[in-house]
Amino acid sequence: MKTKDLGCIAVLILLFAPFFIWDRAYDLYQDINRDHAYIMAFFKFAILATIGEMIGLRIKNGHYDEPGFGIMPRAIVWGLLGIWIAIAMKTFSSGIPGLMQSFGIEIPVTGKLPLTENIFRAFLISVMMNTTFGPVFMTLHKITDTHILLNGGKLKALVTPMHFGKILGSLNWKIQWNFVFKKTIPFFWIPAHTITFLLPTQYQVLFAALLGVALGIILSVAAVSARKKEVPIIETEM
Repeated sequence: MKTKDLGCIAVLILLFAPFFIWDRAYDLYQDINRDHAYIMAFFKFAILATIGEMIGLRIKNGHYDEPGFGIMPRAIVWGLLGIWIAIAMKTFSSGIPGLMQSFGIEIPVTGKLPLTENIFRAFLISVMMNTTFGPVFMTLHKITDTHILLNGGKLKALVTPMHFGKILGSLNWKIQWNFVFKKTIPFFWIPAHTITFLLPTQYQVLFAALLGVALGIILSVAAVSARKKEVPIIETEM
């Protein structure tokens, strides 16, 4: 383990330690999360998702940063995307029970449900979110990543106009469809977000941010393994 790895571990410890050594920290988090949910969503994704990408880069290339990676612009973009994700989660978790009622299936938006019904509700929300919002989000995230790379990972990427059409045309849609959509959505995101929507509301956005970290690490480990075997593997993020 190198010094930079120890530094990363130290940052993570400092980030989470207050919740274990200071009782008021958790209460304060709950209060802010309740009163400023979308601001908190910004910081959750800006910090956790970016750390996840940095760890993934470390696993793949041996570095937490590299030219063009752009930690700061990535963090800000992740924060903005995090707000969008939080809004989507609220929209789908509130709207799907109403939709199901139109089919004669009564699933309350709130309140305690039997385990089977609760799992069914969470699964339906996850399916609808990941088959509608999910592909749009994944594609937009790919566009923003490409834009940051094209601007050398510099903060100017945040104020430089994005050429959506040009970037969209340059994407590998065969990979985007065959791997990103057809594999990660049904085999990772739908099951993972089913668990997300089984959690209490105050933990859902945080868990969603942690899922992005987990997927980035899993894909990076797989990429390294495939590289050793000289078998190509495609990567994605959400």
